[in-house]
Amino acid sequence: MNNLEETYDAIVIGAGHAGCEAALALARMEIETIIFTVSMDSVAMMPCNPNIGGSSKGHLVREIDALGGEMGKNIDKTYIQSKMLNKSKGPAVHSLRAQADKVEYTKQMRITMQNTDHLTLRQAEVAEIIVEECVNNENLITDKIDNNSENIGNNKRKVVRGVRTKSGATYYAKAVVICTGVYLNARCIYGDVVNHTGPNGLSAATFLSDSLEKSGIPVRRFKTGTPARIDKRSIDFSKMEEQFGDEDITPFSFTNNAEDIKREQISCWLTYTNEKTHDIIRANIDRSPLFSGAIEGTGPRYCPSIEDKVMKFADKNRHQVFIEPEGEFTNEMYIGGMSSSLPEDVQYAMYRSVPGLENAKIVRNAYAIEYDCINALMLKHTLEFKDIDGLYSAGQMNGSSGYEEAGAQGIMAGINAARKIQGKKEVVLDRSQGYIGVLIDDLVTKETKEPYRMMTSRAEYRLLLRQDNADLRLTDIGHDIGLISDERYEKFCGKRNLINSEVKRLSETMVGGNKRIQEFLESKNSTSLKTAVSLADLIKRPELDYDSIAEIDSERESVKSTELYENNISKDVINQINIEIKYEGYISRQRSQVDHFKKLEGKRIPDNIDYDDVKNLRKEARQKLNDIRPENIGQASRISGVSPADISVLLIYLGQ
Repeated sequence: MNNLEETYDAIVIGAGHAGCEAALALARMEIETIIFTVSMDSVAMMPCNPNIGGSSKGHLVREIDALGGEMGKNIDKTYIQSKMLNKSKGPAVHSLRAQADKVEYTKQMRITMQNTDHLTLRQAEVAEIIVEECVNNENLITDKIDNNSENIGNNKRKVVRGVRTKSGATYYAKAVVICTGVYLNARCIYGDVVNHTGPNGLSAATFLSDSLEKSGIPVRRFKTGTPARIDKRSIDFSKMEEQFGDEDITPFSFTNNAEDIKREQISCWLTYTNEKTHDIIRANIDRSPLFSGAIEGTGPRYCPSIEDKVMKFADKNRHQVFIEPEGEFTNEMYIGGMSSSLPEDVQYAMYRSVPGLENAKIVRNAYAIEYDCINALMLKHTLEFKDIDGLYSAGQMNGSSGYEEAGAQGIMAGINAARKIQGKKEVVLDRSQGYIGVLIDDLVTKETKEPYRMMTSRAEYRLLLRQDNADLRLTDIGHDIGLISDERYEKFCGKRNLINSEVKRLSETMVGGNKRIQEFLESKNSTSLKTAVSLADLIKRPELDYDSIAEIDSERESVKSTELYENNISKDVINQINIEIKYEGYISRQRSQVDHFKKLEGKRIPDNIDYDDVKNLRKEARQKLNDIRPENIGQASRISGVSPADISVLLIYLGQ
């Protein structure tokens, strides 16, 4: 029998992207924390795509950074190519993406973790969650917290006490955050080969699922996959299109300047599948475990395997294939767009049918991975389990996919666990505050039947939730909770003040149709003036912007000489000024929509409401409302199966 016992304030299970952000948030908020991992080599590991960010995901990373998280800083240290996506479209969908050196990314995150005060890293497999029943709320952390009155009056309630490892050691804590990623009962599959391991051959976690089930937390099976890695020396790049990074770098972290992180970038490459590729896949589709039934888990809709794409989009005669380096000092190349679980011999035939890969040598086979996860409807918006006090869950455990989605949930779970231990009000971002708010609200409100992926189309207020203004939206919160230093916050306030003062000045500075102004406008191919307008009105013209009107802005030089301008002016600040002015009408309209949204979110629903007593509610709505227990009318309106008519009935009931 193992008699080892230790006590911490908080425990984090799993050191992937969710676990790292959760543990760092806890420790930086001075909560004594231990984080467990099945292998020290898996700390912030990138088992699939070698990049951070991308469409909508870049928004999440910048929001993590604005709150005081680590992902943005870490990719700025370790990127090998950086690119702003969707630049031909409006600023709402601009998304930063960076290729990472995977080994260096893991190394740097591990260094950060190991040198963070109040944080202990421990290699061990957690086998059991220790959950007890409390009578009359005895010893519940929530007794100290005003915003958790829902617990008062319950005769019995479950509370987490700690964890027990596979070796039998016991670790006690006031809060536990589960961030197990894809390791729970994981198995990797290609063809007839089934390996009961986690990604990259690391050990799976084989005991924890049973413990969760015993604690009243049912698990389900999801699936994801990864493509082969191919030896760079066997690739003919002359048959591919070279993909360069941006010349002007945009850092992920608001703490970095472009010049500070500038480096020589490494190219990616683009090629395509063809009919020969598709014929090979179709001829062997019966050998795919995805189609034979050998894979039980539900896979991601928006990141399908190549066999899935070929079968579902039969009208497409080709699909994009991105060849991406896995690092600066490796010959392994990631074959983006061709994840698969087909047998090894079929993989060789399939990849070698692609232009440039005719002589490809596989370093690592493609495979699918199945794993246990939970239904996030069991969670509050704080990511705490509704029925177990002090137990939180974040990342792919909650049915999401992607490093960025995991990191976003991780930092929020860590913040809320820390706040709960401190006896302070927990932090919930709503859908109008950030993509993080959209992500978590979707997970805990809308039933996800497949791995959830963030997309810009999921955000109703995406013109307000741009990746460029994440700091303006969230840094106040990060500072209030203690994750943003006073020095960083002071610099941020200077930046915000400069943006606001410049937008105000430009809106109030008028210019008339004198000869100098008319000649300037003519030189810019812009329409001449008939009446006086503000400088802001000129900036609204598509051919003009903040920089281009400098020669007719008589006050610009005096503004430049101010300390505020000298310390804060940057490409980022100028971008904010241009966006605020050019999109003023659209932004104002969206802010009005947010005001209406806030009113619905402000209509609280009593914790003890019995929906069976609400007459005229449809049966499906009554069932969903009883199951999910929404906190307010806004959340109730987003539940699948609850109609606008049901919301009207509910509003009348609450009014009575």
